[in-house]
Amino acid sequence: MSASDRPAHLTEPRWVRGVLLAVALGFLALFLLVPLAAVFVEAFKKGWQLYLDAIIEPDALAAIRLTLLVAAIALPLNLVFGVAAAWAVTKFQFRGKQFLVTLIDLPFSVSPVVAGLVFVLLFGTQGWFGGWLQDHDIKIVYAVPGIVLASLFVTFPFVARELIPLMQAQGSEEEQAALTLGASGWQIFWRVTLPNIKWGLLYGAILCNARAMGEFGAVSVVSGQIRGLTNTMTLHVEILYNEYQYSAAFAVASLLALLALVTLVAKNVVEWRNARFLKAADLPAENPGQAAAIKPAVA
Repeated sequence: MSASDRPAHLTEPRWVRGVLLAVALGFLALFLLVPLAAVFVEAFKKGWQLYLDAIIEPDALAAIRLTLLVAAIALPLNLVFGVAAAWAVTKFQFRGKQFLVTLIDLPFSVSPVVAGLVFVLLFGTQGWFGGWLQDHDIKIVYAVPGIVLASLFVTFPFVARELIPLMQAQGSEEEQAALTLGASGWQIFWRVTLPNIKWGLLYGAILCNARAMGEFGAVSVVSGQIRGLTNTMTLHVEILYNEYQYSAAFAVASLLALLALVTLVAKNVVEWRNARFLKAADLPAENPGQAAAIKPAVA
């Protein structure tokens, strides 16, 4: 639609559009590009050798391994939970359905620090289950299991909230048709439902993985910040910064920034594949996380 064809209330002078564009670009530059550039400038300020030394330092390597381990555990569990929750919410009618949806959204409204404190109150030495855990020599808080639990709590809405609107838009006609043709439950899931939601599932997985690797508040409370044992990359950066090891702190932070950039690229690739799917299937454009789940995948 050309500018002359648009309704009068949607037209504006060219200078207004220019000002709005300049404000938007200025905001992005000030709050996104400049801080991102500052991280890499400070990381390499004292040379490559110091940068590499900060990365391969034993505590830094332990933090990197723990971050990747937590993400590797949290992501598959969130995929299973997200698919199961979305399936239950969209395919069935039952009492407490709205309550389940509210619980899924709970981590969005609860501070991560509060969530970490709850785990300490439950599984800490003086917590509700602390005595039983000590008697059975099980350690959750200030250990890897507590970090995994905290990461799971803050990340589990991402996959479910991405899939619920997708599966609602998709409906259940195709599953019902497959059922009438004699397909079993697993066959329906693997051959009908999963191909329909694969791009939305991947989109949610990308967001979930990014949050798991970048979480700070909840993990800080339950980890105990034991260097070389329970420090993730975010906690290691804080410790280095508080010890005035600025170059080392920015070096590790640059790895997190690179992971964020990789996540952004992966997100854009998924959106591009969604757009290709829509064009191939001759469907209208939808939410980037929602688009590919309306009809069965053609690829």
